[in-house]
Amino acid sequence: MNILITGGAGFIGCNLAAYHLHKGDSVFVVDNMSTGSHVNIANLFSNPSFQFEEADILLWDGLKERVRWAQRIYHLAAIVGVKKVLEDPRAVMAANIAGTERVFRAVAAVNPAAQVIVASSSEVYGFNSKAIFSESDDVVFKSGGRLRWCYAVTKLSDEYLAYSFMKKSGVKVVIVRLFNTIGPHQVGRYGMVVPRFIDQAITNVPISVYGQGQQTRSFCDVRDTIVALDLLASCPAANGEIVNVGNDREISIQDLAEMIIARSKSKSHISCISYEDAYGIDFEDITHRRPDISKLKRLTGFSPRWSLEQTLDTLIDLARAKLVSI
Repeated sequence: MNILITGGAGFIGCNLAAYHLHKGDSVFVVDNMSTGSHVNIANLFSNPSFQFEEADILLWDGLKERVRWAQRIYHLAAIVGVKKVLEDPRAVMAANIAGTERVFRAVAAVNPAAQVIVASSSEVYGFNSKAIFSESDDVVFKSGGRLRWCYAVTKLSDEYLAYSFMKKSGVKVVIVRLFNTIGPHQVGRYGMVVPRFIDQAITNVPISVYGQGQQTRSFCDVRDTIVALDLLASCPAANGEIVNVGNDREISIQDLAEMIIARSKSKSHISCISYEDAYGIDFEDITHRRPDISKLKRLTGFSPRWSLEQTLDTLIDLARAKLVSI
């Protein structure tokens, strides 16, 4: 199978590329390296079935050629991370909305038979007060902190773009709302909490928890995420559906920090930092984020394989090995 992955040098994309190469597929990755890395895909170049081009999805002149070649397209290209969003919201809006529209226009024009997987986000649920988010729940955004939520708005826009091209052009698309995916190659510099905590823990510096640490998240190992994406792409009944992809185990950020300290045998202590000090603006964070994954299970039979403890142990070992090699 021919696989096109936009944003494929990011940590989800590079793991997805490796997974499909292992299955014997041909993989083409395009990435502008704004948050991706050559290091992430360095070990893939030895595979003759792997191709890569560094290009901006908004300007790439090879888009139609590669869309025509592909049987499956994973559209992951986006600007992510709270710090990135706050630094340049205009770039976020352009890449995340205009980039998605350009991909869909190419698919509709030259290869409407291709299977498209579009990455949305759990952020679209916003301030919904339900304890567990299901795909039919309302999305709720508050009027304040507008720049903070522009990423969520772009991902919701991507969902509507997907539906519009499906209706008017017959494009086959599955929309996946990803919940806090973690794993190898993810970095903490853009606000990603797990790699940041691990880097702090293994160097025995204070673990910086934003707010009071009572906000909760549900973390999914990238190895589970990519299996779920493949299963959904292979499931005809999933076409036209929005599907939560994640692990439904919930943990507070305070407990996560304590778990990382314990499992890494760190001497770090926890230091609570205000959002204003962390990001330069004051905003109200989402208090909880736990997915209802019953739809994913019903469509594909998927259940998460990797526990949070196993994932953290893997990431701690990798971070320590990287530290020693420096």
